[in-house]
Amino acid sequence: MAQEPAAFPGKTSVGSDRPEAPAAEAAPPERDLFDPRLYINRELSWLAFNERVLAHAQSDGHPLLERVKFLAIAANNLDEFFMIRVATLTRQLRAGLNTSSCDGLTIEQQLRAARSRAERSLRSFAGCWKHDLLPRLASAGIHFLDAAQYEPAVARYLARYFTANVSPALTPLAFDRGHPFPYISNRSKSFAVVVEDQGVTKFARVKVPDVLPRFIPIPAEVSGHSGETFAFLEDVIRLNLAGLFPGVGVQSAHLFRIIRDTDIVLREEEAEDLLESVDQSLKALRHGPITLLEVDAEMPSQVLDILLENFELDESVVMSTRARLGMADWMALARLRRPELKDPPFVPRTTWPNGEHDLIFEQLRGHDQLVHHPFDSFSAVETFLDAAIEDPQVVAIKITLYRVGSNSPIVDRLIEAGERGKQVAVLVELKARFDERSNIDWATRLEEAGVHVVYGVANLKTHCKLCLVVRKEGDRFKRYVHVGTGNYNRTTAQIYTDLGLFTANEAIAADVAELFNYLTGYSRQTEYRALLVAPIALRDRFTELVDREIAHAQAGRPSGIVLKNNSIADPGIIRTLYRASREGVRIEAIVRGICCLRPNVPGVSENIRVRSVVGRFLEHSRIYAFENGGDLEVYIGSADLMERNLDRRVETLCPIADPHLREYVGRTILGTYLQNDRLTTILRADGEYERLGGQAAGSADPQEVLLSLRQPERNPN
Repeated sequence: MAQEPAAFPGKTSVGSDRPEAPAAEAAPPERDLFDPRLYINRELSWLAFNERVLAHAQSDGHPLLERVKFLAIAANNLDEFFMIRVATLTRQLRAGLNTSSCDGLTIEQQLRAARSRAERSLRSFAGCWKHDLLPRLASAGIHFLDAAQYEPAVARYLARYFTANVSPALTPLAFDRGHPFPYISNRSKSFAVVVEDQGVTKFARVKVPDVLPRFIPIPAEVSGHSGETFAFLEDVIRLNLAGLFPGVGVQSAHLFRIIRDTDIVLREEEAEDLLESVDQSLKALRHGPITLLEVDAEMPSQVLDILLENFELDESVVMSTRARLGMADWMALARLRRPELKDPPFVPRTTWPNGEHDLIFEQLRGHDQLVHHPFDSFSAVETFLDAAIEDPQVVAIKITLYRVGSNSPIVDRLIEAGERGKQVAVLVELKARFDERSNIDWATRLEEAGVHVVYGVANLKTHCKLCLVVRKEGDRFKRYVHVGTGNYNRTTAQIYTDLGLFTANEAIAADVAELFNYLTGYSRQTEYRALLVAPIALRDRFTELVDREIAHAQAGRPSGIVLKNNSIADPGIIRTLYRASREGVRIEAIVRGICCLRPNVPGVSENIRVRSVVGRFLEHSRIYAFENGGDLEVYIGSADLMERNLDRRVETLCPIADPHLREYVGRTILGTYLQNDRLTTILRADGEYERLGGQAAGSADPQEVLLSLRQPERNPN
């Protein structure tokens, strides 16, 4: 597959459970593929991924503000880990579930291990900021002052700033027998304030408002620094708290923040109105159980005990730090107008220039079109829809929406299509994590505009990315399809690597039409011509494709598999890949995030190599390529190799039928990742990742290579 890398999987052993046998003896028996030692814990694998993100904040290979951005991304990711994964494990533990992960850890063991590694990450965030990024920013003319560094002029300026811009937004809330403990919102930062009133020690809470900027600019004539100077909002509040408690002595103030469980769990079979049920669940999540209490290391035990008592928590959820809290806020710094400290901008390629709407359907009747975001502009999708809206022969448009963002030109186009008399059907997935509120709003707006809106199949998330256009051509209807690996979201298409296929292929188009019937009606479709559809048959069909590679390898024909996706976590699929490795099938896996598969285990996975690429753009495309005896077969789509994607979501993998595009994706794109290793880390058999390439001579950034790639010219004959 793609040109084979110079170094294929080695023979690294993962343990001493099998004694060495004399050369004359028979080979030891095959390892049991259910052995927990053959799997990596999912939660720890995800935390290792986030450490790879943090490594880019620590690397000199990126411009300075890009490094700050990576720090903010890693911090935000860790918050979400506590909001979802730690929350899920905690919920299972409270429910008394007695289950183990594929690597044999109990729920309690996973929680302990995850919290320990997460705490290590928080220390790494703090060290990266304080000892690396902060001094480098100062050298670049971007200064941050701690409270101890305030000169008198700075203190006076910030006191005036506090009175005018901060104090009006603050509300001190006492908590004692006459004042109930206040509600604390998810991810919010607050001060636990200790005051003395008439000889009695009392406590209050002051929230650090999210609506105010975390970084307060200080004019150069006040700071005495050239360039830009900032103070931290929490420092300014702390120094001026006395003004909120006149006549009462403020003894101390200690910052803390909480993370809550934000994972919606619905019993859809009991929900009469899914939209209303999701809406009510979102409101209930405001009071979700707390999964992390992060506190200032100087917080006295008496104050911490009061927080724990009122939150009804034990110390297992507490993490104490001397660092700044909530470094996800550092994303604001990445938006500073210092272009010399950022990646150089680029102009994505345009697929269909404006004014050529009438040529799109004609072109697609002749051959398929592929777009590779962000290297190709997302305008291709928007132009495809514009052509469908403006063409009087188009009678229907159907589309799935998973994450469309807070500002969606796609929704505006769908509403316009309905107003022009097209039949428009939109599946809006209300349960798209962190986008539930936005999707409720979009669904409501579409319904108010008269568009047919459905919310998907009961007890399944609809995660596939499909758009179907039906056009009347003569005395028949012709269908045109877009199949994507990413969402219909202009913003993420500028920073995520994703593929989109435009095609009029009859088999693919018929499958997409029938899948929409399944999504919007009562279809019981169980077989599809070209698409691999979950949860109906994707797992079985994928296994069949792997088994076919095994048969090719056993017969001495060319065989091999290249997988590029976000996660490999399903134990059944991992065992299938282990079987293929045993039979001599070489497997290259390019896995951005979670990988529970152990590569390079003798007798199990010595023909499997796993690499991860983290770079300027978020790797998001899913590609599955099979050598197939020399007749390359390539699929793209929405599905990762996780249990949820295979069994609890509506997903699609679509074959690339066009031979030019199939070679381009299967050989050129995948080959670029396999041959250029500047951003690459390799997964070892012990579950740890090691850097490959780095700054070594001749190594290249695969994403930079892809920026310059062009699709192959077609032979007009």
